[in-house]
Amino acid sequence: MSAGRRTPVALAAVLAAGLLGVVSAAGGADPGPPRTASTTEWLPLASGPLDRTEIGAARIGRYIYDVGGFEPGLTSDKVARYDIKTNSWELLSPMPVAVNHPGTVAYRGFLYVYGGFNGLDVGGTDGLQRYDPRSDTWTTLTPSGHPSGAMALEVVRGRLYAIGGAGNTPLATVEIYDIARDRWSSGPSMRFAREHIASAAIGPRIFVLGGRAFGQNLRVVERLDTRTGLWVKLPGLTVARSGFQAVAVRRRVVAAGGEQLSEGDETIAPVEIYNPFRKRWRLLAPMRTARHGLGLVHLGRRVYAVEGGPQPGGSFSGIVEFLDVPNRLLGRRR
Repeated sequence: MSAGRRTPVALAAVLAAGLLGVVSAAGGADPGPPRTASTTEWLPLASGPLDRTEIGAARIGRYIYDVGGFEPGLTSDKVARYDIKTNSWELLSPMPVAVNHPGTVAYRGFLYVYGGFNGLDVGGTDGLQRYDPRSDTWTTLTPSGHPSGAMALEVVRGRLYAIGGAGNTPLATVEIYDIARDRWSSGPSMRFAREHIASAAIGPRIFVLGGRAFGQNLRVVERLDTRTGLWVKLPGLTVARSGFQAVAVRRRVVAAGGEQLSEGDETIAPVEIYNPFRKRWRLLAPMRTARHGLGLVHLGRRVYAVEGGPQPGGSFSGIVEFLDVPNRLLGRRR
């Protein structure tokens, strides 16, 4: 357990009103061409105090926490907190173990950071670190015994699900951590082994999106029902992507960011939303600043994209931008 001095980083507020725009794109999800959606544009907020990529991020209350990743020249142990209400940042106690490409979730007021890499994308770690915002302290919990990085991490009914990622090769494995018992067990493997994936949980179901395997980006989407342990293949992403993130917004899945591994070697600007009831992907407004290795969180229907690299590979930024997902795409509140 470690604690440290907080260092406020005062930044001016730059909140702006949403603008209405229309986007369209060619191509399609598995059931047919994606429908174009009218939506607000991505708009900027105060940049973070650090330029990073391959971070972990999660929200607790009015605060967004982003952890680890790469800073220029090193793997970071830094932790920064963004106050949504004041549009300002501060640095908090660093992690006990510096990691890039970690899985990160929030649960009952705590931040959990699992796995990741200590250096380059080789092997991975199996450590689990927990942050308590009330005391600004970290605790090291029981490791899983199955090292990985660039995996999906979700929490469902008091259990962490660490899914896929990279060991020495792409993984299809599922490791489950019981928070109350501080104990790991193995779950049902995915059908498709992959790394640099994104995920979102809606109720007892976990959606695992895209990723890469052996140098190729994937569009594949699978869903795990944590009650039955069964995986189901769903309509694929509109854009094959890896190094991106996803978030569940009012029982819809929003995917943003990523990097191409060919096709011009660019970061990915298109943003898409999945309706699990209609089993259909639709396009949202493209990112203002396309990035990979970013954090993606939401509060209500507002989605925040935090930090990440504007170019493929070793690039870094402190950029923060938001998008308000149109109510008409989200259905009734549940």
